[in-house]
Amino acid sequence: MGMHVRRYYMHPMTPLVRSIVVAVNTGFSGNEIYCLAKKEMAPGELVIGNSVCSMGFVGTIGSGLRTLTGGEVAQVTEIVHQGRQAALERMTAWSDLRGAIGISGVTTELVQHGGSMEFLSVGSAVHRKGYMAPSLEFTSSSDGQELYCQIDSGFKPLHFAFGNVAYSIGLGGGIAGAFRGLAKGEIKEYSEVFNHTRHLALQRIQADARKHGANCVAGIRTSIIPFQGMQEMVMVGTSARHEAYPSGYDTAPATSDLTCEETWNMANLGYLPIRLVLGCSIYSIGFVGGIAAAFKSLARGEISELTKLVYDARENALHHIARDAEECGADDVVGIKTYVYSLGSGIIEFLAIGTAVKKMPNVTTVSDSLPPQAVMRDKDTFINTAETLRGQNLNESKKAGAG
Repeated sequence: MGMHVRRYYMHPMTPLVRSIVVAVNTGFSGNEIYCLAKKEMAPGELVIGNSVCSMGFVGTIGSGLRTLTGGEVAQVTEIVHQGRQAALERMTAWSDLRGAIGISGVTTELVQHGGSMEFLSVGSAVHRKGYMAPSLEFTSSSDGQELYCQIDSGFKPLHFAFGNVAYSIGLGGGIAGAFRGLAKGEIKEYSEVFNHTRHLALQRIQADARKHGANCVAGIRTSIIPFQGMQEMVMVGTSARHEAYPSGYDTAPATSDLTCEETWNMANLGYLPIRLVLGCSIYSIGFVGGIAAAFKSLARGEISELTKLVYDARENALHHIARDAEECGADDVVGIKTYVYSLGSGIIEFLAIGTAVKKMPNVTTVSDSLPPQAVMRDKDTFINTAETLRGQNLNESKKAGAG
């Protein structure tokens, strides 16, 4: 199974080289190990990196002033980015890699400890059978099953990629929104903040991928994490290369939030993802509309004010997606997910997110079909209902989220 790695050492009393079989402690599941073996790879050690930092007195003051106007809180974005980056670098410098070709299943977590934050990165080393790599060839957010799907559909993984932005709607935006909330319709101040920050994270994950020579970022997963009275939006994925992309994607890498299994299916049909597209709208039901809806809710039947409101919000968000898809010359937008959130005081957010795809020449998969082990979901075998949520693993969810 490739479950053991030989470590060689020199006996202090003789020049003979002896070997010891060392058991591997890995984070890969049985299904993942099966998929790795199908690509002539074997599981390696669980590897960890962390960094603990404080927001700092100066940073806190600057952040407080910035929240008066809303938008990105640049000082916090930078602190969090540096913390995540330090944890990732320490993970790749782990001493027990033992000739691994890569690290897969990489996570980036943020755990709050009172006035400080711990940034934690965890992954599992990957070996190529019969080969001791002099250095890492890749790091990836994909687990063993997803890595199989990526490689089989022609993607060469290069580097774990992430982009983040810390932001606040702001006191100024809140006041403007409160006045606008007296009337029904879109609150453009809020919509602009939300759309801008979400696209900042996307631009930054592209820039991260570009630094490593990638022409795409596959398997992007998005999380919104509340902390310090603000929110951080972070996107994680795997920067990779696919030879079917035209040269223009070297400067503007393709982005996709399709799962790796979905990416394999699209590649099997000759399509590649070209852009993650998203749009959001912030709407108010209005003071008058809110009263009317409250009275109508006392009786059975449709609340027409809310029906129209949600319909308009949905149409506006989908319009953003259609515009982005047209700009990049997509054939279709697939995997669209929609989310509706209440922001309180009769205000809702409608978010739509999907992936624009395009049919490309000479695109196919190595295999005609995926093995069952590549799509099986592992079941939880340890459940502790007494434990409270103290951090968030950004790779736990397979769906894009927002808050």
